[in-house]
Amino acid sequence: MRLILFVPLAAVVILFAVSNRQPVELRLWPFDITWTAPLSLAVLVPAAVAFLLGAGIVWLADLPARRRGWSARRRAEALQKELDRIHDLEKAAAADRLAGPAS
Repeated sequence: MRLILFVPLAAVVILFAVSNRQPVELRLWPFDITWTAPLSLAVLVPAAVAFLLGAGIVWLADLPARRRGWSARRRAEALQKELDRIHDLEKAAAADRLAGPAS
């Protein structure tokens, strides 16, 4: 499924980069800094940085929910172990009752 989404997107990005190779001049106001780069690079690099920044923000925002999930999983495993222990004790007690008194 990822490949179905990735291949067309990669093709569009590659076609964009190949089609837009003309140089553009980038300036940073208020400094007198000028940088000449291909148009595709001037568009795709900020887009990639923005995507990674957004992904990082979403990952950090989801961290408390993941911690709650991990905690709930550990609690469920502990409760399951306790339940299994109680079942084993009940089985042993039932087997003792069926065996009758020891002579």
